[in-house]
Amino acid sequence: MAYVFYNPNPMNNRVGDCSVRAISKALNTDWTTAYVGLSAEGLAVFDMPSANYVWGLYLRKHGFKEHMVPSVCPNCITVSQFANEHPNGIYVLATQNHVVCVQDGNIYDSWDSSDEVVLYYFAKEI
Repeated sequence: MAYVFYNPNPMNNRVGDCSVRAISKALNTDWTTAYVGLSAEGLAVFDMPSANYVWGLYLRKHGFKEHMVPSVCPNCITVSQFANEHPNGIYVLATQNHVVCVQDGNIYDSWDSSDEVVLYYFAKEI
């Protein structure tokens, strides 16, 4: 497992767009395409593009399936532990206040979110 700096934001912004960054990595697309897709999804359900419900719908439409994990410690799992236990595949993880992409055991983010506790995740179905 390794943390890999990833920030596709054209202005190098690092706050408020974590769902866009994570989804751009998970879908192998640029920031603008992910943002527009999430915005259209949000408009369709009259909610914000960054709402968990909205980006979850968007991922489902792109072949991802939602999974729950224990979120109460001592049985909780951190982003780092998740990455170590998932050396293959594409995942979008939700924490209390953040969204991050784990791909093939690596954490792709604009900051090292390794210690965040995972609440649930989406996995790309093959």
